[in-house]
Amino acid sequence: MAQLPSASPPGKLSSPGQLIVISGPSGAGKSTVVQQLLGDCPLPLSLSVSATTRPARPGEVDGRDYWFLSPDEFALRKEKGDFLECKEVFGRGYWYGTLAETVSTGLNAGKWVILEIDVQGAASVLEVYPNAITVFIHPGSLAELERRLRHRGTESEASILRRLEVASEELAMKHRYRHEVVNREIEQAVDELCSLLQTYE
Repeated sequence: MAQLPSASPPGKLSSPGQLIVISGPSGAGKSTVVQQLLGDCPLPLSLSVSATTRPARPGEVDGRDYWFLSPDEFALRKEKGDFLECKEVFGRGYWYGTLAETVSTGLNAGKWVILEIDVQGAASVLEVYPNAITVFIHPGSLAELERRLRHRGTESEASILRRLEVASEELAMKHRYRHEVVNREIEQAVDELCSLLQTYE
């Protein structure tokens, strides 16, 4: 089993690395952009591994895809303040969170640590790391997001409507981010995101 980060405070707020917080509505293509960014951008990027209470899916590896915690261990760590941010996602009964030690260890090693989290999580992280580079990725409009969600054909009407409701609230928060990237096409979005991050070197 992979070694879970130890329970400790967030650590130094100034470090050799950079913290990058990426948010955006579900269906905006954030994960695809981030995965391609990790391979294409020359910066020392590292995607933060989140913790979750959901069971591992076939092929997933503890410590690589997620830190898989029991509900009791997650609750204990939450009570101790080990998370920069955490929440129960879409009412499914599973918790997800960002361990403070995972982030501080990466930053102190000189990594540019990427957190792909929602707007509420981003607000929590910024309380600890106010100088984080924040980027909001979206498809351009709520109508375009709806088109993409329906085109996927993987969700019920109720699920689509719920995601659009949440997305509308999230889009209203995009002004809180330093940067905004419209993901019209993956290559374009990755190039734009890499270029803007390089301005922080």
